[in-house]
Amino acid sequence: MDDDFELPPGIGPHNDRELELMLAGTKPMAMFSDAVHVSDYFPEADFAPYVEAGRIIRIEEIIPRPPYEMRYLFYALPGEEWRIEEALVMCRNLCVGTVTDHDADSARMGELLGYAPEDIATFLKQSRVHRCILKTEQ
Repeated sequence: MDDDFELPPGIGPHNDRELELMLAGTKPMAMFSDAVHVSDYFPEADFAPYVEAGRIIRIEEIIPRPPYEMRYLFYALPGEEWRIEEALVMCRNLCVGTVTDHDADSARMGELLGYAPEDIATFLKQSRVHRCILKTEQ
């Protein structure tokens, strides 16, 4: 089994809708990440006009995570930049291996990204199930 798993309905409702939701004022922050030179799906061109107009804030950081470097790209509504700062601390901790409670970090990241508490709870439950399945297959 690979690391991808099917999420239940209702989870991931922001995927591919980040800009739309941010422009509507219902999503305070969006995050995109992948190993450097692995993914070409970073919707920078879509966000660019709004970043240039000052309607959305953009922050990018490359963080070493051997054997790769990870690229993190964040967008936030003005006044919500604090979310990026908190999320970056979490991403740095993940990359250096100092996260002690992955569920707590996942829940907090969900809050920072603007997910509803019930969606976060469902995501955490599903990811626990997925981890259990992976352990039994090893």
